[in-house]
Amino acid sequence: MFAARIRSMTGIHWIALFGAILGAWVVLYLMSLPTDLRAAGKVYGSDFWVSLCTVTPDAAGYLRVLAMWVLMSAAMMAPTALPAFATYDDLGHSTDGTNFGHLVLGYLVVWLGFSVFAALVQMGLFQMDLISAFGDSRSGLLSAGLLAVAGAYQFSPVKEACLSKCRMPLTFFMQHWDEGPWRNGVRLGLVCLGCCWALMLLAFVGGVMNIAFMGLATIIMVLEKLPEIGRWVTRPLGFALLAAAAWTGITAI
Repeated sequence: MFAARIRSMTGIHWIALFGAILGAWVVLYLMSLPTDLRAAGKVYGSDFWVSLCTVTPDAAGYLRVLAMWVLMSAAMMAPTALPAFATYDDLGHSTDGTNFGHLVLGYLVVWLGFSVFAALVQMGLFQMDLISAFGDSRSGLLSAGLLAVAGAYQFSPVKEACLSKCRMPLTFFMQHWDEGPWRNGVRLGLVCLGCCWALMLLAFVGGVMNIAFMGLATIIMVLEKLPEIGRWVTRPLGFALLAAAAWTGITAI
């Protein structure tokens, strides 16, 4: 069973697991390399990687931008999903009608949908010259608006409700168990998305291709979902984002 396997994982298994997650970040890093470093790769015959790393909207088109968002969503969300998946597997030991694969598929469908949306937004903003080819904002007003939205959302009842469910996956599944694995997976994905969508869209402020910025955002989202720590992160972060929005807006005028 999935939960039992998690509990029995040795150091080698954990290294392999987080190595896979790190691998997703490495691919994202390679995709974010600037043009001069991509060109330097030709010296070593890395034509495949040069091709893969061309993800700017004007050069690569929508599908590669979408692939980047899918990878980024997987790299950022995978560590936070394991506790919920293990909880579902534990509950499945004492009841019928469970299907772990359907649960995961439902979860992934939600994040694929978000990736489709985010890639479309990136393409649109690029075409309007509001962000650069590497996904960072060229407009102070756009940056201020995104920061304000993310900051205000930190105080919203929707954010609080979604975080409470992510922090207590056992209670979440017990409330919706009769809906079946597919719908539970979709619901879990929506709850996770409800926690993170506004922070994810700050990628257009710090830069979609800025791996350090996205890594910091991942750490913040992980901390927010921890029961003992999260409540001390959410609201202070909201105040910080609103202050940053005000400062950015003032400097942009």
